Amino acid sequence: MQEIPHIPVLYREVVDAFTDLGEGIVIDCTMGYGGHSSLILEANPNIKLIAIDQDQTAIDFSTKRLAKYGDRVTIKKGRFSSVIKEILSEVNAADIKGILADIGVSSLQLNQKERGFSYESETLDMRMDKDAPLSASNVINEYSKSELEKILLEYGELRNYKKIADVIVKNRPFLSSKALSETLKPYMPRGKKIHPATLLMQAIRIEVNNELGELKSVLKSIEEAKLPHAKVAIISFHSLEDRIVKQEFARWAKSCICPPEAFRCSCGNDHQLGKVLTKKPITAQEDELKENVRSRSAKMRLFQMDL
Repeated sequence: MQEIPHIPVLYREVVDAFTDLGEGIVIDCTMGYGGHSSLILEANPNIKLIAIDQDQTAIDFSTKRLAKYGDRVTIKKGRFSSVIKEILSEVNAADIKGILADIGVSSLQLNQKERGFSYESETLDMRMDKDAPLSASNVINEYSKSELEKILLEYGELRNYKKIADVIVKNRPFLSSKALSETLKPYMPRGKKIHPATLLMQAIRIEVNNELGELKSVLKSIEEAKLPHAKVAIISFHSLEDRIVKQEFARWAKSCICPPEAFRCSCGNDHQLGKVLTKKPITAQEDELKENVRSRSAKMRLFQMDL
């Protein structure tokens, strides 16, 4: 058995969400190193799984890890927002019993300094797909000051975003994440349990990989597919991501979509896709928080399609 390089977050909660599914298909939009995929397959012996990832290193590892499940597993490479559209157009909607998306960077990716995700990295990359055209170097060294301000504010939620953008522009080019974080360290927030450069790196990573756009796109694809029985689970690690999921799930649960100022309903009052299963997001249990520090930011929301 290969050494497992990555511990999936909320592993018990994912199994609880996808249990007793009977026969059908589960789509794991973010396969990574196969942690969640293997747990779902073990818990559901009659389920087939279609897994998606854009990282070839993860695909190579998981292809071997999941090989014992034979033809129950199909692995597709690409951004999940585009690949899921292909899958949903190819399979019978009634056969899809579950969709899981873990919207986060694996600990292995974060720890591989050559990938440029770490503030100690000697490169400036941060691409989940190594073949993607946009890298962190492009963002830091080529974006205008106003473009940098926008991502630092929106994705990093940094209060002194204007000052940070100004320092970046005046000191570039930057050749590594390490040089970038060291230059900006005096301007980063203090007093938190996280490294001062964490929010900066987060903002750049979200921009490079279009993470919020990917999330919105996959939610739109799921909505348009009109899946009659699927349970949808989204795990997020950022307040912006969680807000998007919460708002979309709430909208899916509405039967009437008339504007609030409408005198009477004229939409047909039949637009409800199902029900929200999580009033509050599911978070990690105490023992997992101690074992896996990444789990402290993980939040999972569930929605049950019922058409």
